[in-house]
Amino acid sequence: MTHPTDLTNIASGVAALSICESLLLALGDLDIIGEKEALGVIDDAAAAHRGADASTQNAALNLEVVAILERIISGGNSIRRP
Repeated sequence: MTHPTDLTNIASGVAALSICESLLLALGDLDIIGEKEALGVIDDAAAAHRGADASTQNAALNLEVVAILERIISGGNSIRRP
């Protein structure tokens, strides 16, 4: 059985983030969701990681995920703003 490398894991995460960003942009372009709803999706994801059990070995990972999602919210990624 092969084990993914760190680079493979990182690339998988970046690919997933890119797909999600594209989906949010497409949903916005099609007027299915607005800016507020798209930001709500990202904020909900951050809240899930904020609420994760801090005693787990993934605590540092959850904190980093929250930081990335908060940067996306403040930076405007995934949202087309006028």
